[in-house]
Parts: sequence; C-alpha cells; structure tokens
Amino acid sequence: MENNDWLTQLLMFGVGTTSLVAEKMKEVGDELVRTGKLNPDQAKAVMDDLLQKMKSDQGNFEEQMQRQLRNLLQDIGVPRQSEMDELRGRIDRLERQVRDLENKQWR
Repeated sequence: MENNDWLTQLLMFGVGTTSLVAEKMKEVGDELVRTGKLNPDQAKAVMDDLLQKMKSDQGNFEEQMQRQLRNLLQDIGVPRQSEMDELRGRIDRLERQVRDLENKQWR
C-alpha cells in the first residue's frame, strides 16, 4: 500500500505542477496582450501550442515513469502478474497431484 501512496503522491504532484505552469502561462499571455506585444489571437495560438507540447511531454513522462517503476520492481524482486499467475497454476496442479496420490493410498 505504501508504494501506491508514494506513486499517487508523485502523480498528484505532476498534475499540480502542470496546473501551476498552465496558470502562469495564461498570466504571461495576458500580460503580452496587455502590453501590445501580441494580439489576443497570437497569444491564444502560442498558449495552445505550449499546452499541447506540455501534454505530449507529460505523456512521455508518464511512460518513462511506468517503465522505471517496472524496472525498479523487477530489480527488487517483485514478481510480475504473469509470473504470479504461472506459479498459482503450478500450485493448483501440484495440489491436484497430491490429492490424487492421497486418494490412491486410501483405496
């Protein structure tokens, strides 16, 4: 559970940071329009382009984080779900074999 809390906090930090950056970008855009350095359409286009780039970068960041987390879990020996499923299947087969052997002894 603690690992999930840590990951949740990290993702929330990323969301919060993105929100703050977007808010600051809007303020800068408004200031550029107010001072006449950009017209409103230009400011909107620039901000839209920057926000799109941030979203794209955020997606790449999330993919990198997931990859690094998988590598970390593998490095510390946490088995993947597929490995756990395989082991459960092997245990089930062994339990059936033991039951079959026990039943043969009682006959």
